[in-house]
Amino acid sequence: MFNQRASGILVHPTSFPSPYGIGDLGQGAFDFIDFLKAAKQTLWQVLPLGPTGYGDSPYQSFSSFAGNHYLISPYELKKEGLLTDDDLQEIPAHNPRQIDYGQVIPYKISLLQKAYENFKTKAALKTKATKFANANKYWLDDYALFAALKDNFGGKEWSAWPANIRDRDPKTMAEMTKKLENGIGFYKFLQYEFFRQWDALKKYANKANIQIIGDIPIFVAGDSSDVWANPELYELDAAGKPTAVAGVPPDYFNELGQLWGNPLYKWNTHKETDYAWWVNRIAATMKMVDIVRLDHFIGFEQYWSVPAGSETAIHGKWLKGPGKPLFMAVKSALGSLPLIAEDLGEVTEKVEKLRISLKLPGMKILQFAFDEPDAAYLPHNYPDNLSVVYAGTHDNDTTVGWYHCAPERSKDFLRRYLNVDGYDVAWDLIRLALSSTAVFAITQIQDIMSLPTEDRMNNPGTASAQWTFRYTADMLRPELANRLKYLTEMFNR
Repeated sequence: MFNQRASGILVHPTSFPSPYGIGDLGQGAFDFIDFLKAAKQTLWQVLPLGPTGYGDSPYQSFSSFAGNHYLISPYELKKEGLLTDDDLQEIPAHNPRQIDYGQVIPYKISLLQKAYENFKTKAALKTKATKFANANKYWLDDYALFAALKDNFGGKEWSAWPANIRDRDPKTMAEMTKKLENGIGFYKFLQYEFFRQWDALKKYANKANIQIIGDIPIFVAGDSSDVWANPELYELDAAGKPTAVAGVPPDYFNELGQLWGNPLYKWNTHKETDYAWWVNRIAATMKMVDIVRLDHFIGFEQYWSVPAGSETAIHGKWLKGPGKPLFMAVKSALGSLPLIAEDLGEVTEKVEKLRISLKLPGMKILQFAFDEPDAAYLPHNYPDNLSVVYAGTHDNDTTVGWYHCAPERSKDFLRRYLNVDGYDVAWDLIRLALSSTAVFAITQIQDIMSLPTEDRMNNPGTASAQWTFRYTADMLRPELANRLKYLTEMFNR
């Protein structure tokens, strides 16, 4: 499954150039695919693609199955006849290098609502959308009703809704479904459009021999249709509040640990259903992408449980995860799948044993490699080719930023290890990654462009001003593609 050396770029669609304040699935996305092809890259890695909520994090989505409607391209809607040139004339002033979600969200919603009103008059499109809705009924009905209810209650978390709606009383659900028919229809339309545009982009990428690596967060957001529609699968109290939440203990990123706040699974209940929810979730993601990265793979072996109401993640405890039986259930239902294990953090012998038994590539981060000569992340210490190497991921600083702030001993070790002066450090690590024995080498687009700390995507443990990075079309220069192509061919990727 992972027997051919390959390389690619990590960039989320929100970062693409677009005139509408946020990257989308329009021309900027297709231009990026063209750049990958010119650079001889065959992989594109994205972050989770679900609809984002508070904090704008792709890892805190309102649904594990739905797509992010803020990625819908207004220009593509115009091509469908759902928007006009006049609709797209008055675009709020914005920074083309940074997303202002507070400005973008109401603007995009207003355009999408206009498109929906026009959609209602298009019989052929309505037929296609109905076909899509019927094929995805198992998740779409719950999500569309959840989203419409959320609007109805002013954005409040579902656990704060009236009890009969919070608890999904059948009679009340029927009444609210009728009352919110237009809102439900709006959210179903958005999903039809997202998947229509995404499918077109994926076909374009696949035709160019580019595979897309998707991302499945192990945990889901508490305020999501996943939890509201399936409360029996999570550790919740009678009012729908988590009794314990997810996180990780103190680590490289944060001395207080990371308190994610996601509800924890009732793994025994999942086991009783032969992990049906997980099978559906992975199957849905595999329809969208070609390869899946399993975020926080460690949590499948053991997970950090923090009492609800804690201010930090320090006072948690390790509990046993579902382990291999979950993956055997997925394999039984879906066959062998191309999965990557994000095995960063507290990697115990049991975690490593689980990954190896499943024959999943783990991740190697070069920014972690220069603390000591026997560091596991140094390429000469990779045990086999069952690895995916990165200079850094979306959770790391850019390589230029990392190098600037690294201890002098780490800088010195890097310079001696690579026999370089550190002047072009981002490309030094790109070359090291591509030359390694790892089966895949993935580079953040920020490192392709040698960008500083200000352009990092996420700083774990920091709630605000994350996920805002964008680049402009002129930054995707042909000479960068040629340089990456040269190294790719040099190291047989």
